[in-house]
Amino acid sequence: MTALRSLCVFCGSAPGGDPRFMAQARLLGTRLAEAGVTLVFGAGNVGLMGGVALAALEAGGEVVGVIPEHLTRVETPDAERMELHVVGSMHERKRLMFDRSDAVCILPGGIGTLDETFEILTWRQLGLHDRPVILVNVAGYWDGLVALVDRVVSDGFAKPHARDLFTLVDDVEAVLPAVRAELAAPRHREEARIERF
Repeated sequence: MTALRSLCVFCGSAPGGDPRFMAQARLLGTRLAEAGVTLVFGAGNVGLMGGVALAALEAGGEVVGVIPEHLTRVETPDAERMELHVVGSMHERKRLMFDRSDAVCILPGGIGTLDETFEILTWRQLGLHDRPVILVNVAGYWDGLVALVDRVVSDGFAKPHARDLFTLVDDVEAVLPAVRAELAAPRHREEARIERF
């Protein structure tokens, strides 16, 4: 079993229109700190990103932020309180966040979060990793994505186990148990090796 030492969190750089989004982001940051799990995130101090990081820091947690240089003036990372990495591109950001993490958690977010979500799922489908990917379905936010994946499968563009590339949970209290269960019993490795579309 791989120990859970660090968790990559992808989420919105905006707070969203439902206060439950921010409440869950902050709760996740607190729970990670309490569990001694390092938060790896996009380094911004805005939106859900800022919420999860601030809560983790307030609870005494370790935080690693990764941000492309062109966003440092927009998202203003707190370089004094976290381990900060400034990289050259969005691609480098995603790669380094992944490399520093044992698993991935995805909270509600916008187009950038969708990009991160589909890239990390594609890597898993292709057998490039077998790390847990947990989607937190706050207020049913990810229902549409699940329906889209189901449509992709039913129309023959992916195999049925594409739906198993991620685990859907209702709230952040279920994140760490779900990650630890998957780390104890990886479930996709053999399937991923034969997936080619």
